[in-house]
Amino acid sequence: MAGGARDPGRSVTSKALAVLSAFDLRTPSASLTVISDRAGLPLSTTHRLVAELVVWGGLVRKADGCYEIGPRLWALGLLAPVSRELREVALPFMQDLAATTGENVHIAVRQGIHALYIERIAGTRSVTVVSRSGTELPLHATGVGKVLLAHADQVIVREALAHLVRVTPFTVVERGRMVRQLAEIRRRGWAETAQEMTMGTCSVAVAVFGQTGDVVAALGVVATSSRRGLTKLVPALQLASRGITRTSRR
Repeated sequence: MAGGARDPGRSVTSKALAVLSAFDLRTPSASLTVISDRAGLPLSTTHRLVAELVVWGGLVRKADGCYEIGPRLWALGLLAPVSRELREVALPFMQDLAATTGENVHIAVRQGIHALYIERIAGTRSVTVVSRSGTELPLHATGVGKVLLAHADQVIVREALAHLVRVTPFTVVERGRMVRQLAEIRRRGWAETAQEMTMGTCSVAVAVFGQTGDVVAALGVVATSSRRGLTKLVPALQLASRGITRTSRR
């Protein structure tokens, strides 16, 4: 049960947060019963909270009777400094990359052992991907995620290595192999994946550095796995990354 035990002593705030936490990447849409179960709340309580969240704009009721996250929450999320400031600085560089490469370009920050995507620009040769703004994907299965993991502290690395979930048949889940990959990423300055998160796609990514020289984000390109020479885009990605860092320091 996602939300824990059914505790009548929980505050209204914690119950509302449990309702919202019932939604994730694998459950972007859910029925009232599913929300109730995942939130660990009685159906009657869930019905009342969901109704209030719909009125407020935090949830939206679809034609099939299921619910999904509403625009009000998305608008609030955009106010977070990590999203607002980094998005504003990175956007022109990402647009240039998408225009010159024709591929999907995205930027992500680390959220625990997940990569939180804060912006994505679709290129003219855009391939279908699972990453969207606001999406969280496993660090170990994505190009941007591997960059972020390679530069994370050892506590995060150990936690991620303990949760190497196989997303596709090509996802790297062997601990030793992942450790070697992370060391190689730090050495050469970029990461690549091939069908590890989504079948038929590959990616390449580089780090984005902050004012103190620490890694604050990762910038990547995702293309169809049939595309040849994706790693040739590393210099362009690194140039864009330096532009983002330089602009953010002003």
